[in-house]
Amino acid sequence: MSDDTRGERLQIMLTGDELVLLDDFRFKMRMPSRAAAVRELLKRGLAAEGFTAAAFGATSSDYGIGAGEDPEGRAHRGGRDPKKKK
Repeated sequence: MSDDTRGERLQIMLTGDELVLLDDFRFKMRMPSRAAAVRELLKRGLAAEGFTAAAFGATSSDYGIGAGEDPEGRAHRGGRDPKKKK
């Protein structure tokens, strides 16, 4: 979502060690909340794997296996290029 409204809730369970790492990251980066830290880590992880923000109005079928390529040869909107090696 491009604005600050958040329409979906996601619950996760963390181990004590994961929580310590999350809090260490949060405080080092001076983030206001654990949720903000999780969103930042999620964004960084997805970007590192070649995923970008979903296009507005995109549906899950736009991201499936076999989705077409755009004119510039990239895979489906927002996803990883399947030709790119890990």
